[in-house]
Amino acid sequence: MDPTYGYTLPTLLEVGAPPAPADLAEFWTGRYAQARAVAPAPTTRPSADTMAGFDVFDVEYTSVGGVRLGAWLAVPVDGPVERGLVHSHGYGGRLAPEAVVPVERAAVLFPVARGLGSRGLVEGIPSTAEAHVLHGIASRETYVHGGCAADVWCAVTALCELVPAAATRVDYLGGSFGGGIGALAAPWDPRIAAVCLSVPSFGNHPLRVTLPCTGSGEAVRAHVADHPEALETLRYFDAAATARHLRVPTHVAAALADPAVPPPGQFAIHNAVAGPRELYVREYGHTEHPGMADAAAALLASQRAFLARG
Repeated sequence: MDPTYGYTLPTLLEVGAPPAPADLAEFWTGRYAQARAVAPAPTTRPSADTMAGFDVFDVEYTSVGGVRLGAWLAVPVDGPVERGLVHSHGYGGRLAPEAVVPVERAAVLFPVARGLGSRGLVEGIPSTAEAHVLHGIASRETYVHGGCAADVWCAVTALCELVPAAATRVDYLGGSFGGGIGALAAPWDPRIAAVCLSVPSFGNHPLRVTLPCTGSGEAVRAHVADHPEALETLRYFDAAATARHLRVPTHVAAALADPAVPPPGQFAIHNAVAGPRELYVREYGHTEHPGMADAAAALLASQRAFLARG
């Protein structure tokens, strides 16, 4: 497999978003209103997990459909909280909070999306990426990614209730699965001030289903081959289509070579962002390569500088 799919940076920058349904914004603003009507009723207890410079708590909160989800909350040990960050995860879920975050003086919530990871397991929702990505795909009302976007909105509400000072400014950060879900969720939530998306998934589904890959997109590609009508549902969950409504400052770290999330889909999301956008070009995504530690540090530094600008 050629992880560049024959694209170069100039051709990646030309990849667009597919046509969106006429009622895309109406659909998503309706879903957002439902999520804001949910009382997350968050609870906390001291966590056995640790982060340097933070007090860490285990959290539970309620999302749409009465689903109770787990998360971690990290609150700075020294100094006042000046902002908040919702830090999502990839399709492998999350088993612990991150060791380092690219923002200072922030209360950070590390949620786990429904169906994934040890704290997001929900009866009836598959926990493997290949099955999760197809769950409920027969209808836009039942597709699991709609619930996952709602989990983000309810996570913001929970964070602001647990740490009121975080509501001053809430940012979102997510990679891979979390990057794509962030592009679906963030455009409709006015509480989110800035967004960082790394190697984001779910961009330009009509193109994506033509590209074999090693990630969850392969399950979607195979399913659409047998059930082409699923593309109608996916039109509402195309992260490039919703990125056209993303008007807050957005940092996109997109890879030139990625066997799991084909680069054209990643760049389609960046290229569609309606507001101020910053592109960070990664050489590789979702694959081991020489200099991985240095590449990760450079990405973190770029995200940190971006989020520090306001």
